[in-house]
Amino acid sequence: MMGDEAAAAARTGPQNRELYALLNLSPEASDEEIRRAYRQWAQVYHPDKSPSPLMKEVAEENFKRICEAYEILSDETKRLIYDLYGMEGLSSGLELGPRLSKAEEIKEELERIKRREEEAKKMAHFMPTGSILFNLSVPSFLEGDGIMRGMVMASQVQSQLSKDDAVAIAGNLAANQRSGGGIGTVILRRQLSPVSSIEFVASTGLQSLIGMQTTRQLSIHSTATINISKSFSDGSINLTNTWTRQLSETSSGNIELALGMRSGITVGWKKRDENVSAGGDLKIETGGLGASARYTRKLSSKSHGRIAGRIGSNALEIEVGGGRKISEFSTVRMMYTIGLKGVFWKLELHRGGQKLIVPVLLSAYISPVFATGAFIVPTSLYFLLKKFVVKPYMQKREKRKALENTEKTYGKVREARASAEKAQQLLQNVATRKKNRQAETGGLIVTKALYGDAKAIEKRHEHLEEEVDSGVIDVTVPMNFLVSDSGELKLHEGVKKSGIMGFCDPCPDQPKQLYVAYTYNSRTFEAIVGDFEEMVIPQAGQ
Repeated sequence: MMGDEAAAAARTGPQNRELYALLNLSPEASDEEIRRAYRQWAQVYHPDKSPSPLMKEVAEENFKRICEAYEILSDETKRLIYDLYGMEGLSSGLELGPRLSKAEEIKEELERIKRREEEAKKMAHFMPTGSILFNLSVPSFLEGDGIMRGMVMASQVQSQLSKDDAVAIAGNLAANQRSGGGIGTVILRRQLSPVSSIEFVASTGLQSLIGMQTTRQLSIHSTATINISKSFSDGSINLTNTWTRQLSETSSGNIELALGMRSGITVGWKKRDENVSAGGDLKIETGGLGASARYTRKLSSKSHGRIAGRIGSNALEIEVGGGRKISEFSTVRMMYTIGLKGVFWKLELHRGGQKLIVPVLLSAYISPVFATGAFIVPTSLYFLLKKFVVKPYMQKREKRKALENTEKTYGKVREARASAEKAQQLLQNVATRKKNRQAETGGLIVTKALYGDAKAIEKRHEHLEEEVDSGVIDVTVPMNFLVSDSGELKLHEGVKKSGIMGFCDPCPDQPKQLYVAYTYNSRTFEAIVGDFEEMVIPQAGQ
């Protein structure tokens, strides 16, 4: 039966429960329970039942919500789509297509629609990346030769031609004080299967070549890549074979074998988790050997520190520094480098896929005093600026944003509370009649019901006579309305209580509870439950 599939989907699918909360229904409610709940709410909120023009407008708004919930939950196919994918599934157009009778068919159809939309986005979207590097030299400037030693620009634009095919066009321009040149590259990629792909590369300019690269996933943890290229500059043929292995959830290792003009073997390792990024490699080739290592650690949610080093036959260098995230997409970094080439400062700006890198040569000779000063002076300046300028400014900006968010949230909560109070006014007459009827038989009467911030609820439990806290809403009226003729009240498990008619969320993003004080058989009781917990009163034995 379709209803059985809907119930199973509700138990295992995403938590799409707003419509069930609105009608106070279990996600496994039967068709008869849905019809009964709809009639109960419709009788109260039908616009013709409201004599006041102002309340009639409120009734029309809530009646529309009730009818929409009933329309979806009473239709077997729409209900199954809602249970699986929420309102997103319904708005995707699934219910307008062919009549689908099984959860698997609906899932397949929705995934097909999503894939089609994603492919359309990819085909219409270009993904540009690039970098600009300015080489500056203080010694050259002091000697009157100008501060600019050279510049390198690199850019790439990639576009998805189809689901399996992509093209990338890249260009590199380099210039120094005496010469310059460039390289143009075209790369065609094709996904051959879920585990393999192939690339064709052609470059012209300073380094003209053609090549081909194929990658295949050998197992769930291993990947192999083979690259072969022919250079038209010197006629050499180069072959590279790389094997990559996932060592753990956060680390991987690789071995690369190169044959050609610079034959050699490289062994590398990388690790990356939430707070640390590290890596290193050892290279042995015909011209000598070398090793490098790098370590980056997250110091806070916005800043990180970094240290890197290289050593080899013709290299000796160590680099230290750090960076800070200045916006959602932008990061700045400053590094200090000392090695055989001299003493450098390097400034970097990363934004999206774009990079601006400015290495500044301070001295081509290594003097202990100068090298120490070049490190201490900017570091001290950074911490002074951070403490007395940047940090006060950021605190002021964050405080302003927090105030704006608080005002915005407060405005939304105030509107939601006003809507809930108006909805309660329409429930008042029926709730009073039910309360009087229960009083005649010694049945269930809710004397006080509070919903909202868990900490505030605990305080209200001790001082119920005080005014309701700003993080709590009084829901005594809707709770009395929900009492059945047999003197029972049930709120269903897994359904957020803020969606019940006459309720609202008085404290967004905070844990919430529902407190109920009630009388039954002339005795007083209390109950507290969490936001998604079931409540059944009176409890057994009362």
